[in-house]
Amino acid sequence: MKVLNVVGARPNFMKIAPIIEQMKKAADLDSILVHTGQHYSEGMSDVFFRELEIPVPDIHLGVGSGTHAEQTARIMVEFERVCANEKPDLVVVVGDVNSTMACAIVAAKLVIPVAHVEAGLRSFDRAMPEEINRVVTDALASLLFTTSRDADENLEHEGIDASKIFFVGNVMIDTLLKHRRKAVALQIQKPNHYALVTLHRPSNVDDPNVLGQILEALEEISKSIPVLFPIHPRTAKSIRDFALPINGIRTMDPLGYLEFLNLEASATVVLTDSGGLQEETTILGVPCLTLRNNTERPVTITHGTNTIVGHSRSISPHFEWRLETFRSSRILGRSRR
Repeated sequence: MKVLNVVGARPNFMKIAPIIEQMKKAADLDSILVHTGQHYSEGMSDVFFRELEIPVPDIHLGVGSGTHAEQTARIMVEFERVCANEKPDLVVVVGDVNSTMACAIVAAKLVIPVAHVEAGLRSFDRAMPEEINRVVTDALASLLFTTSRDADENLEHEGIDASKIFFVGNVMIDTLLKHRRKAVALQIQKPNHYALVTLHRPSNVDDPNVLGQILEALEEISKSIPVLFPIHPRTAKSIRDFALPINGIRTMDPLGYLEFLNLEASATVVLTDSGGLQEETTILGVPCLTLRNNTERPVTITHGTNTIVGHSRSISPHFEWRLETFRSSRILGRSRR
């Protein structure tokens, strides 16, 4: 059986790693890794392949950046050629990036079965590009592998046959648990207590007013605790283009997987608009403030450490509450000792 495994952007790499690892152990599987090149720089792609021990891609499409339409179209054109040459029995896509949807559409039109890993997640916000990618991919997939029971329910409500849905758990967390000890052991200079920030979603970084409000809130937070901010290229460009000030915040280039996991695991609080970090912080037991008005991962709120705080004036009050909770727990811990 020939399987094409598709990755394209940073969030995909942590999800595909354990799948590739297991497929390589199967004698009856011809596993081929296709990298679309949606993310292509050292800091956003190459370092993840090395640290997560992912094999060098068998096929690299090199599509690069562009608008959603440009990027999706280039992926579809190039991936169609791959499918014509390789004639796979199955295409596996993960997550919710443009590569996920584009390759699912191509495979479906060529009548090649599609398996979607991390299916069924819904924010119910069609303004999110990722939500469009999720809905389209799930509608086309023959096999839908879910991470949570609410995802099963979402798919069934959309009319997906239950026989196609498989609750399997979270492969991204498999990766975290595998590499956690190695990451924590890294010797990285950092404050004893700090807030860790990531920010990349268009709704937050493409509007100067919204991005400006978030940076102001982070500046206010930095008066109470150091704020560490590895800046996504999209966010860095917006800050430059809008000429927005960054005061009191310790910025840095994007980090590799192990370095970032090291900072995440020992953070006092994480502020993010990333879906994956909501899940990782829940497993790590680190308080997470999600800088959005919704989440496609509600289990991180009902069973985890996540709180939705929006992206404006509500950030600082929620942070102060989290910080006070942290301080109280430390005082309580000392009194018990």
